[in-house]
Amino acid sequence: MKLAGIHHVSIFTANARANFDFYTKIMGLRLVKKSVNQDDPYTYHLYYGDEIGSPGTALTFFEVPNMAKNHPSRNAISGLSLRVPNDEALHYWDKRLDEHRIFHSKPIDQFGRKIIRLKDTDGLPVSLISDETSTQVTEVSAWEDSPVPAEYAIRGLGPVRFSVFKKEKTDRLLTKILGFERIGAYEDDDKLVTVFKTGDVGLGGEVHVESRPDLEQGNLGAGGIHHVAFRVPTDGDLIGWTEMIQDLGYKNSGYVDRFYFHSLYFRESNGILIELATDEPGFQTDFTKEHGTYVDLPPHLENRREDILAHLKPLDTDK
Repeated sequence: MKLAGIHHVSIFTANARANFDFYTKIMGLRLVKKSVNQDDPYTYHLYYGDEIGSPGTALTFFEVPNMAKNHPSRNAISGLSLRVPNDEALHYWDKRLDEHRIFHSKPIDQFGRKIIRLKDTDGLPVSLISDETSTQVTEVSAWEDSPVPAEYAIRGLGPVRFSVFKKEKTDRLLTKILGFERIGAYEDDDKLVTVFKTGDVGLGGEVHVESRPDLEQGNLGAGGIHHVAFRVPTDGDLIGWTEMIQDLGYKNSGYVDRFYFHSLYFRESNGILIELATDEPGFQTDFTKEHGTYVDLPPHLENRREDILAHLKPLDTDK
């Protein structure tokens, strides 16, 4: 069994409308699905990605109105990356972010790649990372109506960063259990960051791990990353992973049906929540090009549709 890269990343936001405006109108991602938080169905769960929400392109956000801002803490997923085609694309993004008055760094070097650092509307650290030097690039379906030209558009997810107290425990999980390969390290703000890789998807299969004993343990807030999901090709593979994780004694969710994919959740030894998610059946099970304007509800909430829609603030989905 081998993981095939990052599937999606799930994050908290305090304001779904501001979040929608940022990720669709500025970052040029498509709102693939508009659903609700099943624990609080009067709030949104938004899915962004490429034209069809391909595995490896999806960012999902749980809305928690008035949620306090997230603060850096240990034993957390502390940042994510979005891949762009090449270094030239980063120069386009430098100008675009200036035009939209989004504070950001100039392109800088990190582990032999160029990146631009910025924060979203909730303060989430995001890096735009160039695929210029990558020999393995995931194919995606570009969103035809994106405000960003296709030659500069975001291709999908790049590396995520783990900031942990006991780095050796996360190192062991990644290499000995999940099958990642350690491929190098770099220094960032005087902190050593180790790079791990899985799958044949280039930057879309990397986890960067740093030791942060200087940080306190904290609670997640708006702009905090709830979990990262890694790709499992088939249901059969997921069942195999579920049996292995259970045999190793990790507390876990067991097999979970998420309608668009099937999942297993567990926490590694430092407490970071990890999901394993299947590529299929995918968002196209009920997908049309205009479907992102419709609020998808799970079957057990469908009889409450009128009440739920009355509580949700409309999002501008015309663009």
